[in-house]
Amino acid sequence: LNNDTKRGAAALDRIEAIMNAPLTITDPEKPVAVKRLQGNLDFDNVTFTYKDDIPALKDVTVRIPAGTTCALVGPSGAGKTTFANLVPRFYDAVMGRVTIDGIDVRAMRLADLRRNIAFVSQDPVLFNDTIYNNLLLGRQDATRAEVEQAAREAFAHDFIMSLPNGYDTMVGERGASVSGGQRQRLAVARAFLRNAPVLILDEATSALDSESEAAIQEALRKLVVGKTVLIIAHRFSTIRDASMIIVFDRGEIVATGSHIELYAANPLYKTLYDRQSTAA
Repeated sequence: LNNDTKRGAAALDRIEAIMNAPLTITDPEKPVAVKRLQGNLDFDNVTFTYKDDIPALKDVTVRIPAGTTCALVGPSGAGKTTFANLVPRFYDAVMGRVTIDGIDVRAMRLADLRRNIAFVSQDPVLFNDTIYNNLLLGRQDATRAEVEQAAREAFAHDFIMSLPNGYDTMVGERGASVSGGQRQRLAVARAFLRNAPVLILDEATSALDSESEAAIQEALRKLVVGKTVLIIAHRFSTIRDASMIIVFDRGEIVATGSHIELYAANPLYKTLYDRQSTAA
């Protein structure tokens, strides 16, 4: 009992520390009013460091026009994920600025900014609630018909209807009652439901069986149409057809172009691509 009490007290201390931590990402005092953005994305001399003071991004400048599918590639720790995380303001740049349609992301209300961005991660977060309520995280004012249509678009409707209570089935902690491929389909369904102009994909098919991957790739082909898409790429086979590829190394952009252009002209890209091709 004494040990349980000590563990409980330690947990409460950690919770208190989190609750009392100062907010670093906040709304501006006079936010710019935005509704639906087009998705023109610009990084202007952006530098970002974590607590160790080693720049994760150094003086990054790049323009990604609206409607572009842009893959982010490079060695582990090169800055790909940090670059993508600055768009929805998971972090703020320490120098320079990130803009969408010419508006600094720090000038918008967080709710307005993030309503214009959908995110599909490697490990989708599902809460211990019904599938229906988990899907509503994509857009909380969606109707039942809209939720079900989004699930159909993501090839999730059939497996949902095969569950004991359909859309009212509880998924368990972290989605324990559904498979990895099913969790990914639910995450893609959320993105369909949000229908945001900017879409961030963190290699959403990196750990799936071939059947699940084929279904999700087909869903993603429909999802990306007309959107500005950032693909945090870990496997080069998934991004050869991207209209733009950015190569990162040690926090810097070292090249941009198409797959054909980069394979011919950039040694790092060629090395990374050939290494994966040989391993496959």
